[in-house]
Amino acid sequence: MKFDKSLITKYGICFGVASLITLAVFWSKGFFGSDVAVNLQILSDGFFVSGILLVLFAGMMYISGEGALIGISYVLRNVVLTFIPGGRKKQELYGKYRERKMQEIKKSTDRCVLTVGLLFLTVGVICTVIWYTSYYNPSF
Repeated sequence: MKFDKSLITKYGICFGVASLITLAVFWSKGFFGSDVAVNLQILSDGFFVSGILLVLFAGMMYISGEGALIGISYVLRNVVLTFIPGGRKKQELYGKYRERKMQEIKKSTDRCVLTVGLLFLTVGVICTVIWYTSYYNPSF
């Protein structure tokens, strides 16, 4: 079995970013100074936040790879060209602009951001379920 070093590097970077986000949430909530029930809630929050951020980022990468944001970039480009002297001469029609941009888009086939995000999201949901089954007491 042959391993692809670039794919392992991508997964490692995604896992490192998600871990840093998780540790930042742990640190901001005071993970090491609480009892078990509160620590389980903080674990749940940390993994859920990093997981949902990575999943949403993967969704944005997919949307931009499909060309859904080309219209926004066209409008912003034309607004900037309006304020530049002689910029109106550089404007092109939207159809030609979209066709040119669609040819330039490189679609990624690896799903490391989505996979790592779903992994962290799953751990966060599992920690939440464990907390609800073990420590949640609805009677006041």
